[in-house]
Amino acid sequence: MLPQNATIPGAVEIVQQAQLPTCTYHWNIKVDRIRGYTDGQIAMKQANYKILMTERFEHVIYSHGYGIELLELFGQPIPYCVSEIKRRVTEALLHDDRNLDVTRFEFDLSRKETVQVEFRVHTIFGEIEMNLEVPV
Repeated sequence: MLPQNATIPGAVEIVQQAQLPTCTYHWNIKVDRIRGYTDGQIAMKQANYKILMTERFEHVIYSHGYGIELLELFGQPIPYCVSEIKRRVTEALLHDDRNLDVTRFEFDLSRKETVQVEFRVHTIFGEIEMNLEVPV
């Protein structure tokens, strides 16, 4: 009989990774006010918004995987920007493992200096409709 606390040479320890909770402060983006707490789909939409509003590599407080690279699109041809925006939004949001997929991109090119983008983010909490305005 083996002792309870004995280790077996060559045995592999199985470690389960816990899913972090999404409970966070509630940020009312329209009036730029933080009040109370939120969780689930609303917190996920807020987290995605923060990812898309943070330029990657600009702030030392964030890891190199956090944020999106949009500044270098300024001055580029619109067709190039459209394809890059789709790729960069998808890449930025899928870095968060709570986001499963980004689909249904729709681009509004009617304004001269900006590209309006609407898309759907599939998360572990359900689908979220989001939009983004990119100056080009």
